[in-house]
Amino acid sequence: MRFTDGFWQIRPGVTALYAQEAYDIWETTHPADGAALQITAPTARITKRGDVLNRPALTVTLSSPLAGVIRVRITHHEGGLWHGGYALPGAVAGAGQARVTDADGILSSGALTARVTHGAPWSLAFELDGKTVTASGHKSAGYIRLSPDADVSHGVAGNARTGLAAPASDAYVHEQLDLGVGELIYGLGERFGPLVKNGQSVEIWNADGGTSSEQAYKNVPFYLSNRGYGVLVNDPGHVSFEVGSEAVERVQFSVPGEVLEYFVIAGPTPAEVIERYTALTGRPARVPAWSYGLWLSTSFTTDYDEKTVTGFIDEMARRELPVSVFHFDCFWMREFNWCDFEWDPRVFPDPDGMLERLHAKDLRVCVWINPYIAQRSPLFAEAAEQGYLVTRTDGSVWQWDLWQAGMALVDFTNPDAKAWFQGKLRRLVDQGVDAFKTDFGERIPLGVDYFDGSDPERMHNLYTQLYNEAVYEVLVEARGAGDAVLFARSATTGGQTMPVHWGGDSTSTFTSMAETLRGGLSLAMSGFAFWSHDIGGFEGTPDPAVFKRWTAFGLLSSHSRFHGSESYRVPWAFDEEAVEVTRLFTRLKMRLMPYLFQAGQDAASTGTPVMRPMALAFPGDPAVEYLDRQYMLGPDVLVAPVFTASGEVTFYLPPGTWTHLLTGERVEGGAWRTEVHGFDSLPLYVRPGAVLPWGARDDRPDYDYLDGLALRVFPGGEGIASVTVTTPDGRAETFEVDRAAVTEGE
Repeated sequence: MRFTDGFWQIRPGVTALYAQEAYDIWETTHPADGAALQITAPTARITKRGDVLNRPALTVTLSSPLAGVIRVRITHHEGGLWHGGYALPGAVAGAGQARVTDADGILSSGALTARVTHGAPWSLAFELDGKTVTASGHKSAGYIRLSPDADVSHGVAGNARTGLAAPASDAYVHEQLDLGVGELIYGLGERFGPLVKNGQSVEIWNADGGTSSEQAYKNVPFYLSNRGYGVLVNDPGHVSFEVGSEAVERVQFSVPGEVLEYFVIAGPTPAEVIERYTALTGRPARVPAWSYGLWLSTSFTTDYDEKTVTGFIDEMARRELPVSVFHFDCFWMREFNWCDFEWDPRVFPDPDGMLERLHAKDLRVCVWINPYIAQRSPLFAEAAEQGYLVTRTDGSVWQWDLWQAGMALVDFTNPDAKAWFQGKLRRLVDQGVDAFKTDFGERIPLGVDYFDGSDPERMHNLYTQLYNEAVYEVLVEARGAGDAVLFARSATTGGQTMPVHWGGDSTSTFTSMAETLRGGLSLAMSGFAFWSHDIGGFEGTPDPAVFKRWTAFGLLSSHSRFHGSESYRVPWAFDEEAVEVTRLFTRLKMRLMPYLFQAGQDAASTGTPVMRPMALAFPGDPAVEYLDRQYMLGPDVLVAPVFTASGEVTFYLPPGTWTHLLTGERVEGGAWRTEVHGFDSLPLYVRPGAVLPWGARDDRPDYDYLDGLALRVFPGGEGIASVTVTTPDGRAETFEVDRAAVTEGE
């Protein structure tokens, strides 16, 4: 959201009041964090006693909820509108130390210090190990009032046609933090444009917009800088970012209302920023080994019944294509009834027997759900009568006809409604369902009432968190924390605690394949450790070349699913070479499971994602800072998907001797390479000196990784390597490997 008209002017209808000085600073106590500083920041310089009259002032409070994290709260009217913050499970009291000198106020937390200078001009600097990494300076902290005719480009976030755009407000609080020369910004959730956010306007407002738009299913008001810090705006409502766009020297973020709260999070490396961020907002959960295998789907609007499903599964087995999970999409329930959580008896007359037969084939089963109750569903009247649905302000049930006729929304702020919804899922789990695809959760209306009185603007983004929590709790209760997994589309801050998330509705083209990867890498920079996407794209039917290239990419992601809209995604539907490509890369992933599963275990401990943007994996290498067409799969394997029909791909290898995992070819890095690959290959290089745990089986993901384990040592390293392998049942063994004493493959 833009309030200024160039460097000198503000836009018509905008009144901007900025913190002009730190008039006074004193030590105080934050109710949750402990030691704190409070600053009175008047919106004009105070030169005489009369200047304090009829003068708005901002109150700025500094505290620390965790070592290496500083909380900044900017308030105009403390009793005014604030959407409230996110849950902070990692917050602790007493992490910060505050002191005031004649020159400034200092709030320190670990290696991070906030320093606010007495007097004018306003200056709040953030120092990491004594070096300033960013600052709030002149015309940075501000309170904005808008007249009714003000043009600030508001209302653009979300689905405007459906009435789900972010609402306009007449008051905002904003902050601007300095961008240094060469400073780059990443994150802000799943975004399908360039990985580097500089120059972009980003609206944090969940929307169902597909992967080819500026909208996103997973909006996270957290960004990460290559200068060694991150920033989380602690507001689940609409947050508007201008990243070196309106003010090219700054990142601006604004929220409607009277209060803005944000956290500055120390690194210095990107991985350390994410580690602290996820320590504060929640670590990714561990996911079961079986979830890393190939997921096969009915697709969305295709015709299917048990015979069709069984035919797909048996043909995959006949062609020696390992499948771990079968997913039933929407039409497992009867049309117009979504959701009633009942198998459509016309096509699945014996669901108990069918699930038993699928389990006998050593498969897990996932079914599609959403948080909406269609009017024809028998559950609608039941939920309405009990008060389990979100209501309009006049007390009537909120309904509309987009997606499902007369659908309503389960009110998860009502504990009884949540328990009722969970009861429907427990019956499915008892029946044999192993996982749920939690679709939707973005189309959340305003102008409604929630059971607990929640602000609807707060709930628009936060609704998905409550929805996924309700479902995830059922799976943890039934399967255990290590065996629970979702397949979720929407999320916000904290959603990383309930994996896995997939990339949403893409089209079946190379271009969409590339934008899908950008979305996943952006999400990884936002604290999400596990990620998947629809292999081949969702909308339309890919040509064989797109399908085969996407298959290689999909099976070199943390999680892998064949899924589409109007056509089946079984590989023989494309050509026989697609079958061979699927076999090759599925078996490769199974061999990599000791390595991938350990990367997942490490993600749950540190927050470091399994799929890592190059800028995260190689901080300080300027050649990787803009790369969004390649990534590291775990710490040691570089993947550069092929996005061309010709098989040509250009990518960058960091310095050192890299080894192609499929061919054994060794090449020197520190340079760009252009290669041409057949469908059975792609740039897949192992990092210099890596010791790669290599599994003995290629037919399933959940085996005993220590049985027949090989430790493949790759050239380019020195000294002793420590490699830990954790098995699906939780046994762990660490190996010390002398790189100089073995040759590659031992």
